[in-house]
Amino acid sequence: MRDQESFVRLADEDLDAIVIDGDVTTGELELEDRQALRRVAGLSTELADVTEVEYRQLRLERVVLVGVWTDGTVTDAENSLAELAALAETAGSQVLEGLIQRRNRPDPATYVGRGKVDDLGSVVLASGADTVICDGELSPSQLRNLEQRTKVKVVDRTALILDIFAQHAKSREGKAQVELAQLEYLLPRLRGWGESLSRQAGGSGRGGGAGGGVGLRGPGETKLETDRRRIRIRISRLRREIKNMRTARITKRARRTRNGVPAVAIAGYTNAGKSSLLNRLTNAGVLVEDALFATLDPTTRRAYAADGRVYTLADTVGFVRHLPHQIVEAFRSTLEEVADADLVVHVVDGAHADPEEQVRAVREVLAEVGADKLPELLVVNKTDAADEETLLRLKREWPEAVFVSARTGGGVEDVRAAIEARLPRPAVEVRAVLPYDRGDLVARVHRRGEVLGTAHLPEGTKLHVRVDEALAAELAPYREVVA
Repeated sequence: MRDQESFVRLADEDLDAIVIDGDVTTGELELEDRQALRRVAGLSTELADVTEVEYRQLRLERVVLVGVWTDGTVTDAENSLAELAALAETAGSQVLEGLIQRRNRPDPATYVGRGKVDDLGSVVLASGADTVICDGELSPSQLRNLEQRTKVKVVDRTALILDIFAQHAKSREGKAQVELAQLEYLLPRLRGWGESLSRQAGGSGRGGGAGGGVGLRGPGETKLETDRRRIRIRISRLRREIKNMRTARITKRARRTRNGVPAVAIAGYTNAGKSSLLNRLTNAGVLVEDALFATLDPTTRRAYAADGRVYTLADTVGFVRHLPHQIVEAFRSTLEEVADADLVVHVVDGAHADPEEQVRAVREVLAEVGADKLPELLVVNKTDAADEETLLRLKREWPEAVFVSARTGGGVEDVRAAIEARLPRPAVEVRAVLPYDRGDLVARVHRRGEVLGTAHLPEGTKLHVRVDEALAAELAPYREVVA
């Protein structure tokens, strides 16, 4: 655990005493006039692995992080900036500095206090950074003002997450969803400079000179308006494509529901180990990478309970605090896999600095897609990397949770048993004797129902099962007659 005193260091001007003039008290001074940027140590990253750079195929950007601490504790602010550093590193950047300013609210013009923008510019110049990443969603004017003052590119948290999604999307649906989210984010932030704002000549274009003449007559739009119109057309097209893909997903889901196959969705914070757990439970062979948002495309695999019942396990996109609403909307069709599940396996990173905050952030997103009312199994992962004190605290806080290490395999059978115990049970209990030539029906009962007892008689297979209503109707002609 980093020493708090060394982790956050006040800038020199913050340590100076405030001179009170006349009746003015410190409580009456504007907070932004009294607070400076806090430098957060320990965020510098070194991506020295050349193969990783080649894999990203990106030019490493040298970035300075800046955040505004409006509420909560200083530890919360540090954790948020540390997560932003991990996001920046995942996007292929090298973090040089991390700064936090304490304010009641972000400055509406420059995000950090106007007087502190020059300090930020000095840090950027001294460190040789070429990008500033802000720990929040900036308005178009904030982005423009910060870029003009710091003379380097400015990116906010939302754009950073969208960039990571764009790198990791592999399927056609995933790429379409990411592009839609990016365009919806970009649309209000389009900026025109110089000639790009020139207006195409409208009307008849008579009379040479400024009128334009042949080849220059147009609809009278600025370049900015033309770009916005094209983006809106592209957004409409992407929404239609995603809607069609959603129809195919609904059809598959309806087939599983018709066959009475329970669905289990694995959800959780990004990099909590969801894909690793899915691989342990089903041998799915899903990509596992120690990076944020390594999984964007959902993976569904078949699993078997101890009594023979079949159910599906679906790996889903990871969540993060302040997940951009554009992502939630664009990935809504994918997230419906969670909303339509019979059980949500909520995976938590037990080795994280603040697992409770992770759980809160995930439940917030689940509520947005209507999955907050579903049965939930809390699974605390990475017990091999977490310290004993943290695990004891989490066990007290979440007594119903299952603790597991997907990396070592410890506790995986406990997770499997907990899932099976929470699977919905078929509604109809049936005793039947099936002829030996109806092995197909016996196999279907084992896949879709819960077998309570079985015996082999001269006339056929005797079954005591609990099945859904449709399968119970098929078994009706073979029901055992009780004297």
